[in-house]
Amino acid sequence: MHTSEQPQTPTSEPSGPQPPQTLLNLITTVLSLLLLSSLTVRSFVGRWQVLRSKLCTLQSSLSLISESPHWDDNSLLHTLFPSLLSTLQRLKPLSDQCTLSSFTGGKLLMQSDLDIASSSLSTHLHDLDFLLRSGVLHQSNSIILSHPGPGSDKDDLGFFIRDVFTRLQIGGIEFKKKALESLLQLLNKDEKSTAVVAKEGNIGYLISLLEVNSQPLIREQAVLAVSMLASSSQHSRKIIFEEGGLGPLLRILETGSISLKEKAAIAVEAITADPENAWAISAYGGVSALIEACRSGSQPIQTHAVGALRNVASVEDIRLALGEEGAVPVLVQLLVSGNTATQEKVANCLSILASSGEYCRALIIQEKGLPRLMHMIQDLSNSDTIEHVLRTICSLSVTDSNLQILSSSTTTIIQLGEFIKHGNMILQQISASLLSKLSIREGNKRAISSCMGSLVKLMESPKPVGLQDAAAQAIVSLLTVRSNRKELARDEKSVMRLVQMLDPKNETVSKKYPLMVVTALLAGGSGDCRKILVAAGANKHLQILTEMEVAGAKKALQRLAGITLESIFSRTWRE
Repeated sequence: MHTSEQPQTPTSEPSGPQPPQTLLNLITTVLSLLLLSSLTVRSFVGRWQVLRSKLCTLQSSLSLISESPHWDDNSLLHTLFPSLLSTLQRLKPLSDQCTLSSFTGGKLLMQSDLDIASSSLSTHLHDLDFLLRSGVLHQSNSIILSHPGPGSDKDDLGFFIRDVFTRLQIGGIEFKKKALESLLQLLNKDEKSTAVVAKEGNIGYLISLLEVNSQPLIREQAVLAVSMLASSSQHSRKIIFEEGGLGPLLRILETGSISLKEKAAIAVEAITADPENAWAISAYGGVSALIEACRSGSQPIQTHAVGALRNVASVEDIRLALGEEGAVPVLVQLLVSGNTATQEKVANCLSILASSGEYCRALIIQEKGLPRLMHMIQDLSNSDTIEHVLRTICSLSVTDSNLQILSSSTTTIIQLGEFIKHGNMILQQISASLLSKLSIREGNKRAISSCMGSLVKLMESPKPVGLQDAAAQAIVSLLTVRSNRKELARDEKSVMRLVQMLDPKNETVSKKYPLMVVTALLAGGSGDCRKILVAAGANKHLQILTEMEVAGAKKALQRLAGITLESIFSRTWRE
């Protein structure tokens, strides 16, 4: 190739890094020569018009940078300026060749070289423009780089976050690593800062670093940052979702390393915790990825993947997909093989599926889910997990065959009695409701008679709705055994509670519940039970309720009246 006789700007650079001012001077010199030569090019004129436009924009950007008060403090320019100078120096000999009267070189090669230079200039312009718009050149470098302390105001924190994201977006690999380290340190140290990060930071760019073509360490740090943001607040989760973060996270869950999968699973569970985001799992094809993560992932992956499935199980279309893609066998297996946290989420997910309809219930039964659930409650200590297991069992008990299995299980019935005596109010309600449905043998009814006092006490509680009814129904079921009636009658506290609930002035309890129990207690004609109730004052309350025409009061009074007639005949005979 022929070379131009015009003076050349030296392309060799002194060894070692040069100060920003020196670099800017070199860049300005080469840029001025390029602008002049671009006016006299004779070859590839169209391409040089585009290049000249970019060179003019570059000149304006450099002028703005030099006018910024702290531009030479910013370490990003130590990376940007050498790269920019290199691009301009490569472009200078190309301009010299294109100013010749006749171009005799390879046209395709020259076109390619000019296009590459044009693309590089576009990248530099983007980075410089972003740097100018970020505002970090107006802030002292020493202030920006120091982590904001506990007493820092939002402005300082905002400047710091913008600087971090500026370095992340336009810096080299080392700048990106250090920027992500600073970001992670901030997120780990101060939970309140996550809201400012979500507002001031470019979350969309952070998500772009999740893609497989990112440098491995940078990708891992980015996944961790997204995971921490997603776990911090609903606002942060919303921004991550709106910026398209769910898709890349699900891809990582499918193809990433174990470490990346664990962080992605945490983020996916957090994002799907918001109901308005749950539908997108199906749109991104994430159901199969979550099921596979539950099947073959590490324990942390399984725990969070199951949590995500639990979050989306309430969406009808996704429930169908869970059934069709084989989620139920995996979930049932995790009931026995998962850790405590996994079991709790599995039980919750199964309870949602079981309550949704016959399709999911049939799948759970097909996988022998009921026997596993019945066995599971014997060893559980976590009340939340027990609650979900009991709810699932209740949902499965809608069929006669399952009711028969439950009714014949002595260990399950005894465990239900223990939950009624010692569980929290929710466990008591579910256990009482389940007991009232079962056809329990007399021997098993006697075995759990000690829970009757707790059931009577539950009848006093107006909340949660349905508790009084479940407790009353369960007591009535147990009182079909004579020995249980005698035992309850001997329980002074329970008798007093029943009588107090009969009091017309007591409006916290619907009268039908104590009337049901009193009527059942008086069944069989036991004189002792009658005497105890009369002595406790039940007679006067029943008379008033009968006069008020309360349903069931007359029948209860008639059963109680046997002791009164007996007393009359006894006194007449003595006289």
